[in-house]
Amino acid sequence: MSSSSSRRLRAALLIALPALAAGVPLPALAAVPLTVAAAIRSAWSRNEGLRASASSVEAARAEADRAALSRLPSLSLSAKGIRTDEPMMAFGAKVDQGRIGPADFDPARLNDPPAIGGFGAGATVSLPLFAGGRLLAGTRAAGAMADAEAATHARRRDELAAAVVHVYFGAQAAEEGMRHAKELLAQATETERFVRQRAAQGLALEADVARAAAFRAQAQAERATAVQRLATARSGLALLAGAEAEDAELVSPVEAPATEGGAPAPPPALERADLQAARLQREAAEQGVKAARGSLLPGLFAMASAETLRTADLDEGTAWTTLALVARWDLSLADGRAVKAARARARAAGDALAWREREAARETGEARRAIEAGDLRVRAAEEAVAAATQARALREARHRQGLLPLTDVLDAETALAGARALLLSSRLEARVARARLALALAQPIEGIAP
Repeated sequence: MSSSSSRRLRAALLIALPALAAGVPLPALAAVPLTVAAAIRSAWSRNEGLRASASSVEAARAEADRAALSRLPSLSLSAKGIRTDEPMMAFGAKVDQGRIGPADFDPARLNDPPAIGGFGAGATVSLPLFAGGRLLAGTRAAGAMADAEAATHARRRDELAAAVVHVYFGAQAAEEGMRHAKELLAQATETERFVRQRAAQGLALEADVARAAAFRAQAQAERATAVQRLATARSGLALLAGAEAEDAELVSPVEAPATEGGAPAPPPALERADLQAARLQREAAEQGVKAARGSLLPGLFAMASAETLRTADLDEGTAWTTLALVARWDLSLADGRAVKAARARARAAGDALAWREREAARETGEARRAIEAGDLRVRAAEEAVAAATQARALREARHRQGLLPLTDVLDAETALAGARALLLSSRLEARVARARLALALAQPIEGIAP
């Protein structure tokens, strides 16, 4: 809990305790205001999926560091304890311990030596001099994959911000729809009451009463749908931005700022994070082909070791050193298949990049068209709401004067409800389309940079 939330809670308790003692009913606590910018930042800091993505980046960086260190010398430490009466091993152990004497060359002793034991330790430093290029290629591939994971994380962060914009303003639209549904139900209830009163006076038909009752029942059903839609939108906002967002007061207006106009600023010079990730994945796959080919070539290693072997009581023993230049060539049919698989992965990465570039271009165009269409729909819906509101007022007044049938009033109510729904959905789509265009152009969502 933040310090500001704690202060509000303490203040509420200071107000609540005297009132509870006096038996005075308490007013409901005011909801905490939440802007769309605060919701996005809350999602960036609290969303578990984004934190998991950040951990994946950390793991990829560690793997890249490990791959880079593979070209450095490696140190191997060993310790051993032996006891053997195998002739060759027993003779060699005595040589290593520096205990060979004339009696040890007796054929009977050589052929059937007594058991000998000892303890030893050793250290070996190994340096790869040439490995067919697979170590360098592996290092580059791991580095490219780490950079790709970081770019993917950046893209996930942007996508999360766009998703927050969608659910935030979706919740706002759902709240407005809830208010409209309540108003429609109140209007339908009043219309039914009026028609029933007129029917009791013999001034209206029973069919009109039935129509008014059906319209009121439909309004009740619409209100239930609005309640469910609002709960769904709020729970989605809480899922992305934290539990506190579920009951917060959403204060950022859904209407797009007038300064935004139809199209935002030109795209930045940097390419999109998902395209960066796809390009880096292709690079990593190409380096993987080089690493697989390197496994078909011999390797050259320089080695230096120091060892000792002591007797069981540690009072006798010798130490020795070894310098070696080792060439090793491991040939396997499986390595040929590994090269084939690496080439296929490289082709797949190249095709994935080309496909993602086509998708990105289409997403940009679709978002621009959605903004233009959304703005046109908003203007048309605003005009429709104004006209439907006026038509409803006129028809209701004339119906109460007995100049119009009830069906005209109900048609006007239905038209107004439809116009309001169109206006809400159009405003939401226009705002979300702007977030999608910013996402497509790698621009900050709602102008908020990480």
